[in-house]
Amino acid sequence: MLAEPATKPNRSAAGRARKGAPDAAFDLWLQRGLHAMYDDVAKEPIPEELLRLIEQDRAQGPKK
Repeated sequence: MLAEPATKPNRSAAGRARKGAPDAAFDLWLQRGLHAMYDDVAKEPIPEELLRLIEQDRAQGPKK
Protein backbone atom coordinates (compact mmCIF):
# COMPACT_ATOMS: atom_id res chain seq x y z
CA MET A 1 0.00 0.00 0.00
CA LEU A 2 1.31 3.45 -0.91
CA ALA A 3 1.48 6.20 1.67
CA GLU A 4 -0.28 9.48 1.08
CA PRO A 5 2.11 12.19 -0.16
CA ALA A 6 2.87 14.87 2.40
CA THR A 7 1.35 18.25 1.69
CA LYS A 8 3.90 20.88 0.83
CA PRO A 9 3.66 24.36 2.28
CA ASN A 10 2.30 27.16 0.11
CA ARG A 11 5.20 28.71 -1.80
CA SER A 12 3.44 31.89 -2.88
CA ALA A 13 5.39 35.12 -3.31
CA ALA A 14 3.99 36.42 -0.04
CA GLY A 15 5.09 33.27 1.77
CA ARG A 16 8.59 33.54 0.33
CA ALA A 17 8.87 37.17 1.38
CA ARG A 18 8.06 36.24 4.98
CA LYS A 19 10.37 33.25 5.18
CA GLY A 20 13.35 34.81 3.40
CA ALA A 21 16.60 33.06 2.48
CA PRO A 22 15.69 29.37 3.02
CA ASP A 23 12.98 29.53 0.34
CA ALA A 24 15.24 31.52 -1.97
CA ALA A 25 17.87 28.78 -1.62
CA PHE A 26 15.24 26.11 -2.32
CA ASP A 27 14.00 28.01 -5.38
CA LEU A 28 17.55 28.25 -6.74
CA TRP A 29 18.17 24.54 -6.08
CA LEU A 30 14.90 23.62 -7.79
CA GLN A 31 15.57 25.83 -10.81
CA ARG A 32 19.04 24.36 -11.29
CA GLY A 33 17.72 20.83 -10.89
CA LEU A 34 14.96 21.33 -13.41
CA HIS A 35 17.37 22.87 -15.90
CA ALA A 36 19.76 19.96 -15.45
CA MET A 37 16.96 17.46 -16.11
CA TYR A 38 15.05 19.17 -18.92
CA ASP A 39 17.32 21.55 -20.87
CA ASP A 40 18.34 18.84 -23.34
CA VAL A 41 14.71 17.91 -23.98
CA ALA A 42 13.67 21.56 -24.46
CA LYS A 43 16.45 22.05 -27.02
CA GLU A 44 15.28 19.16 -29.21
CA PRO A 45 13.73 20.17 -32.54
CA ILE A 46 9.96 20.01 -32.85
CA PRO A 47 8.92 16.94 -34.90
CA GLU A 48 7.82 17.70 -38.46
CA GLU A 49 4.49 15.91 -37.93
CA LEU A 50 3.65 18.15 -34.97
CA LEU A 51 4.59 21.29 -36.93
CA ARG A 52 2.33 20.13 -39.77
CA LEU A 53 -0.58 19.61 -37.38
CA ILE A 54 -0.09 23.06 -35.86
CA GLU A 55 -0.06 24.69 -39.29
CA GLN A 56 -3.23 22.80 -40.30
CA ASP A 57 -4.97 24.03 -37.16
CA ARG A 58 -3.90 27.62 -37.80
CA ALA A 59 -5.16 27.43 -41.40
CA GLN A 60 -8.63 26.40 -40.17
CA GLY A 61 -9.01 29.68 -38.31
CA PRO A 62 -10.50 30.38 -34.91
CA LYS A 63 -12.94 27.83 -33.53
CA LYS A 64 -16.21 28.84 -31.93
